[in-house]
Amino acid sequence: MIKLSQFDNASFDRGVPRWKEALWVLAKAILFMHSIPLPSAIKVATLRFFGAKIGKGVVIRSRANISFPWRITLGDHVWIGDDVTILSLDHIMIGSHVCLSQRAFLCTGSHDFKSANFELVTKPIMIEDHCWIAATAFIGPGVTLGKGSLAAAGAVITKDFPPESKIGGNPARSLR
Repeated sequence: MIKLSQFDNASFDRGVPRWKEALWVLAKAILFMHSIPLPSAIKVATLRFFGAKIGKGVVIRSRANISFPWRITLGDHVWIGDDVTILSLDHIMIGSHVCLSQRAFLCTGSHDFKSANFELVTKPIMIEDHCWIAATAFIGPGVTLGKGSLAAAGAVITKDFPPESKIGGNPARSLR
């Protein structure tokens, strides 16, 4: 049984000093977390300043919520839609020509339900080139999506899928 009073996250490596994380939270609030459609070039430059590795032609829409940009790699011509959440407690690698549609959620962290202290568990996510993650799809910790895959709207993906997969449902499965 979990006992949240025993939770201790002190061993989690945040990846940067606290002052830099605080500066990122401020920048995110000013440039990312509102409906004003600021140019993607400003957002991309800000993410690069905070350590993200980003290719060319990246488009970032309003209210994109990125937790730790220093753990993100984006290829060329990646589109990040409105309200996309990227919880990058671990590394996230997104290939080129990938579309993350509205309200998609990439989540690299969870908890060990079997441990009394509800231990944090993180695993990287890899989305290979030419993938489309449709609206409200969830990509869980440790998932790799093969090149050219489609995650249908609302899919809940917690396991790897090979290239050219069409994925949908909860839990996600291959579609014909």
